[in-house]
Amino acid sequence: MSTYVYGITAASHPAPPDGMAGVGEPSLPVRVLTQGDLAAIVSDSPEGLRPKRRDLLAHQSVLAETGAAGVVLPMRFGSIAPDDGAVTGVLEERAEHYKERLQALDGRVEYNVKAVHNEEAVLHRVMSENPEIRAVTEANRQAGGGSYEDRLRLGELVVAAVKAREADDATDVQRALEPVADAVSVGPESSGWLANVSFLVPRDSAETFLAEAEQLRKSHPHLELRINGPLPPYSFVEPGPAEPAGAGISSDMAAEE
Repeated sequence: MSTYVYGITAASHPAPPDGMAGVGEPSLPVRVLTQGDLAAIVSDSPEGLRPKRRDLLAHQSVLAETGAAGVVLPMRFGSIAPDDGAVTGVLEERAEHYKERLQALDGRVEYNVKAVHNEEAVLHRVMSENPEIRAVTEANRQAGGGSYEDRLRLGELVVAAVKAREADDATDVQRALEPVADAVSVGPESSGWLANVSFLVPRDSAETFLAEAEQLRKSHPHLELRINGPLPPYSFVEPGPAEPAGAGISSDMAAEE
């Protein structure tokens, strides 16, 4: 049977509580594989595993419970190896990398920040900031709405101004929060968000980070921020254990944190 991997930690890490349940229906028991100074938190992998809510929550719960006892390098949902031997082989092959990451991430958590414009508020802002847009808008109003070409020009000006504001605001989000984080990871671009950034934050500095995020909200009222965390530091295991070079662990069902 293939092996499902939740995370990697030190061999000295406290063992999971007896009876801890992992993915699968019925839930499969969580166990530990050790190799030298490292350990992997695993269970058997159920056949036909899909990213259903129940299994996503089980994956997160295992990481949360084991992470409460010390640092764990989290694997993304769906990280599966052919067997236990493949897992211990990865631990041996990439031991130095995992040890360095465990030390670097100890006592730290991830906060993911996504930002999007409030459409009405950002339109008001670009109008107030751009004299050309205001002038064309007023000229069209006095002309009873303006010609098709005039309206087209106005639309193009507004779109360009909003795109420029998106770029500026994305920079502002990162610049405002980066000083209170130990590291930053910019997520993939998405049409749904103007910024998608993860921050590695010392656990004991979380309140400071959240206070800075709230200040960012106040200073940028045209932005809507979604802050997700604290999370296991998925974005800072790089290159991540979910994609180790030459390793026998695959993860093609990664879920959004």
